[in-house]
Amino acid sequence: MEYPPRDDRGARRPARPWQDDSPARPRSASAPRDLPPRRPPAGGSRPPVRRPEARRPAPPPPPPRRSRRGVKIALALVSLLVMSLTGYAWAAMQGLVSGLTTTDVIGADAGGDKPADGARDILLVGMDSRTDAQGNPLPKEVLAQLRAGAADGELNTDTLIFVHIPNDGSKAVAISLPRDSYVDIPGGYGKHKINSAYARAKTDSRRKLESEGVTDPQQLELRSNQEGAKTLVATVEKLTGSKIDNYASINLLGFHDVTTAIGGVDVCLNEAVKDEFSGANFQKGPQSISGADALAFVRQRHGLPRGDLDRVVRQQVFMAGLARKVLSAGTLADPVKLNDLAGALQKSVVLNQGWDIVGFAQQMKGLTGGQLEFRTIPVVNMDYSTPDDGKAIQVDPGEVKKFVQGLAGPAPAPEAPAGPDNAKTTVDVRNASGVTGLAAKVSEALTGQGFTAGETSNAAPRKTSVVRYGTGGQAAGQAVAGALGGQLSAEEDPTVAAGHVTVYVGSDYSGAGASSQAVGSTPARQFTAPQPQQSAPQPDGSAEQPITADGVTCVN
Repeated sequence: MEYPPRDDRGARRPARPWQDDSPARPRSASAPRDLPPRRPPAGGSRPPVRRPEARRPAPPPPPPRRSRRGVKIALALVSLLVMSLTGYAWAAMQGLVSGLTTTDVIGADAGGDKPADGARDILLVGMDSRTDAQGNPLPKEVLAQLRAGAADGELNTDTLIFVHIPNDGSKAVAISLPRDSYVDIPGGYGKHKINSAYARAKTDSRRKLESEGVTDPQQLELRSNQEGAKTLVATVEKLTGSKIDNYASINLLGFHDVTTAIGGVDVCLNEAVKDEFSGANFQKGPQSISGADALAFVRQRHGLPRGDLDRVVRQQVFMAGLARKVLSAGTLADPVKLNDLAGALQKSVVLNQGWDIVGFAQQMKGLTGGQLEFRTIPVVNMDYSTPDDGKAIQVDPGEVKKFVQGLAGPAPAPEAPAGPDNAKTTVDVRNASGVTGLAAKVSEALTGQGFTAGETSNAAPRKTSVVRYGTGGQAAGQAVAGALGGQLSAEEDPTVAAGHVTVYVGSDYSGAGASSQAVGSTPARQFTAPQPQQSAPQPDGSAEQPITADGVTCVN
């Protein structure tokens, strides 16, 4: 598959359509399909040819441009992430697996040592294409529908997401790797932007295959794409210090069908925006978006305080909203929506060979919205000048490794004895902190200490956290307060039902279940009260809260 460059004016280019005439079986990675439009890497130049004698030369810095990178990738990529992490949806679509394309990109000896707990690390890659497998441009009607420009052929990997999942499937953390991150690319390529790793290896592999006499277009695409993917996997493993267990590539297919199938996604903006480059034109506050509006939302970069980082946050909250919608009963119980969503994914997903999707679905079937977090790796310099690649994002590999290794969360709070009485106490948690998803985390921490989970909900904002128990429930209230770290006061409240304890989590809360704060993570705010715009991640170690799918986060 060939992927197009952006033109000097920054016009967005379309992705190619795929013609799926095959029966329900794994497709060749180069089989034609229907693609939505997107725009390729700046400068329009192809990656350099590999020279075994020395380090490969880097392409000249890209010229200034009006960028629209990351356009439709987020939609298809998000769909894969959500469906991957939503076991119910995967299990409900029996025909999905047989219709997915697979490719051999994960080597048996790749990566580092596996953690003892059996955690799974997944690399999700969003790629852009403007032509079909034979280099044919997209039909005019497709370009018109997607507001895309002319078609030509090149390769672009715009979106990279590293997903970490514990063995028990109790939660998932999706970490965005900014596409301009300046990293070392294994195989003798040296230091370049991470989004060029795939293209450099693919180009070298294709030219080598052609020199060996391989002429079949399908074989050239399949085998060169495999080499590109293998190099990208090795690059991410070197950056994160983690072994990639599974790989999924999204080719911007079926993105329009995804938002249509689920009936739109809820988002929230801190301020009204109007951007001529992306077509974003949204009011301030909460709203539901789909189709072309959804594309504009995830692709806007101009006019945002942090540029590409704010666009990453946009993509993350859109993913969270999509996850929340798919996890809702209205989607999971609707076979038409599930089938439509499955059809869109079959047009857009390529998985590594040997990934047991059905088994993975069973592992993840207990996942809820509050247990799906989105973060971004820490960055050092957003305006880093490179010797050959123009401006890039500087990252510290050591800090990135620490960040990734800390994904298991903060050290557990001292456990209260899980005596026989704990199970008799039902704990309801009210989130008054303004931190999205905190009630669910506190409830989960208490359940782990033997208490019975009650209701979780939001409450009017308050600063001080407190535990309240009903008449005669002092011992239970004090036990809950102790389980949360012993810092919360316990008060009698006659309105609390017998056998229940209510925890009000205020803005001062730092006990069991509180999210760890890490450099580069993104802020989370309550849907009902849009807050001031986020501050940029700081190299000095200041932190922000992660985004979750448990509530709508207001963003720039």
